[in-house]
Amino acid sequence: MPRAALATYPLTVYFDATCPLCVAEMGAMKARDAAGRLDLIDCSPTGFCGGPAPREALMTAMHAVDASGRVLSGVAAIRACRTAVGLPAGGFLLDLPVVGALADRAYAGLARNRYRLPRWLVARLVGRGAVAPATCADDDNCRV
Repeated sequence: MPRAALATYPLTVYFDATCPLCVAEMGAMKARDAAGRLDLIDCSPTGFCGGPAPREALMTAMHAVDASGRVLSGVAAIRACRTAVGLPAGGFLLDLPVVGALADRAYAGLARNRYRLPRWLVARLVGRGAVAPATCADDDNCRV
């Protein structure tokens, strides 16, 4: 049985817009989101509330909520985002217990250290030449 069932759309994605890696990755996702399946929300402002988890948890790992109300976090949220925009999401490899567990651990380590990554490495990891800043409307919906 797969580790993650398919998400239903739209997918509301809570991410840290103060993190260059998060901004670059969400920018890359949004640029590919021709079907409008992703709704990006910046959870970084102090006092942010209203997400699927406390702000501290949202700032520790990316979270997404699908149209049916299912909450995904970490690697599962990334997989859902990638699938939503037509990118490979790891498929059966991440469904293997050992590989999935390693991916979860790697994600946790990367998330803890994401602010330390140099911008050139972030650009390389995301496959873009530059990291564009996010702009957020008063309703906390961000345009990357």
